[in-house]
This record gives sequence, C-alpha cells and structure tokens, in this order.
Amino acid sequence: MYRKSPGPNDLEAAVPVFVQHRARLFGIAYRVLGSVVEAEDVVQEVWLRWQKTDRRAVVSPAAFLSSATTRLAINVAQSARVRRETYVGPWLPEPVDTSADPAVGAERAEAVELALLLVLEKLSPTERAAYVLREAFDYGYPEIAEILRLSVVNVRKIVSRARRRLSAEQRESVDTVEHRRLLDAFVSAARTGDMDALEALLTPDAVSLSDGNGIRGAARVPVLGRARVANLATATRRFWSGADLRPVDANGRSGVMIHRDGEPTTFLTTAASRKGIHTVMWVWNPSKIAAFLGSRSCGARAPVARSEPADVGQFSRADDDGFPS
Repeated sequence: MYRKSPGPNDLEAAVPVFVQHRARLFGIAYRVLGSVVEAEDVVQEVWLRWQKTDRRAVVSPAAFLSSATTRLAINVAQSARVRRETYVGPWLPEPVDTSADPAVGAERAEAVELALLLVLEKLSPTERAAYVLREAFDYGYPEIAEILRLSVVNVRKIVSRARRRLSAEQRESVDTVEHRRLLDAFVSAARTGDMDALEALLTPDAVSLSDGNGIRGAARVPVLGRARVANLATATRRFWSGADLRPVDANGRSGVMIHRDGEPTTFLTTAASRKGIHTVMWVWNPSKIAAFLGSRSCGARAPVARSEPADVGQFSRADDDGFPS
C-alpha cells in the first residue's frame, strides 16, 4: 500500500509532523488503554511505522497517525484484558500528570478523569475507541468509521450504546474547585482520625479501591459502605504518621502523592458528586507510581530515534492493518 521512505534526509521532515500530533496520539492511546506505559509503547510503535511509510503518499498525516494509534491501541487492549485477569486486587487506570496538558491532547478534558476511565474498562476495546474518538476528540462518525473499518451506521450504534452504558454507571462530577475542597477535607479528617467528619464527606454507598497488585498494605478487595471506607482511611494511624503529602494534578483533577522517607509510595484521589465522595482511589503499585512521575512530558517529548519497539510481540497482530510493519 505504501512505498518505503526515500532516505534519511526525508526522515528529518517526519519528526516535526509527528511531534505536532504526538499529544493527541498519546491521549487516544491512553484513554483506550488506561495505561501510561502501554500508551507510550503504542505511540513509539506508530513513530516507527511513520518512519517506514512513504509520507509523500499520505494525504492527511493527522488521519494516518490517529488511525494507526487507534488500531494498535485496540490490539493492545485486547491482550491487556487477559493480563489483568491475573492482577491481584482491584485494578485502576494509571494516573497521568495533567499539570501541563489538562486535556491530554483532547478537545474535551472530561474524558480523562480516572473514574470515567475505570467505567470505560467495562466496554469492549472497539466500543471504548469509538466513544473516545467521538466524545474526547470530536471525530466525525465517517472518520471513526474509516479508522475502525466499520460502517457509519455501525459506529453510530456503538457510540450510542456506549453512552447508554456509561450514563447508567457514571455520576455527574463536581467542578475542580469543589473536588479539591472535598479531597483536602478527606485527607485532613483521615490524618486526624475524625470519623464523623469523614462519614459526613462520603456517600452511603461509597467505595474504596486500592490498586497494589498484591503489595503489602493495599486492600485486595473493594471496601464498601460509608462506615467501612471511613474506618479504612483512619485505621492505620502509622500510615499517616510522618507522611509527606504533596498535591498533584492527575487526570484533570486534584490528587495527593504521599511520600515516605523522601520516596513517593502512594497516590490518592477521589471521585465525587454533589452528594459527596463516592469513590476513593489509592494507587500503591510502584510501577504505576513511576509511570505517573514519568508522564509529565508524555505529550510533548520528541520521538525516540530507534529502529525497533520495546516489545514487538504485543504489536504482532497489528501487521494486518495495512500499515508497513
């Protein structure tokens, strides 16, 4: 379908084009996968394919790069589902730093909140991709149909079905100012052991999710109910003693990175509606903490000049995309 790129001089022109679209490519992959590391791998693989493509034959670089990113992300998401079946305890999306880019390359920032990404996991990879392209990046139905190689009618049905499923489970969020206030109040009450104040902040059906993949200290099952969530937040007084709490911007919302002995160990954030905090999310998994710290320049960094991806195996199914492998 495409000829090989004519030479290294032409490759120099490929870099600024790719960098121009990189934030959007990362944003698409991250929302489909819920993983900073996997999204970075997808973007790197797209860069490799962009190098090998005869770019003179590409009418729209943006369309080419978005298509490649979406299809590769769907492939990775399908295999990720199998891997997550062996995950120990609740799985949460990897938080991404949004201090520099609150929307993570999207037209609409709302579709990057952790609570929404968690609900998106209940959709199939194709449903997730269609919803993300439409709701976060404002792609038209014909464009999405071309990317997913489906009919426009089918794409409309998929997006509509995804909206219905999400609206049934997703709650209306408070604004960023109120979210910050509620998170600060939750942390303050937890640190002082004020159970009454904590319960006043939580909804009756509140849930606490601890993502640790078996790490010591992380609850291996969801903790349900206002009283139990409040008790969990105050039960381990040693956890809060000596902890250094630093505010961070994560997924367009306020979060707290908890340091101990100078090292970041736990990420904390919440999801809230006008009725109060309904979900408390703790990330203990060291690899996810590291991914968050490394995500601060994901959308803007220049592509890595290497000839092979970090893990070729996970992309093997994408060789039938019609893109050069």
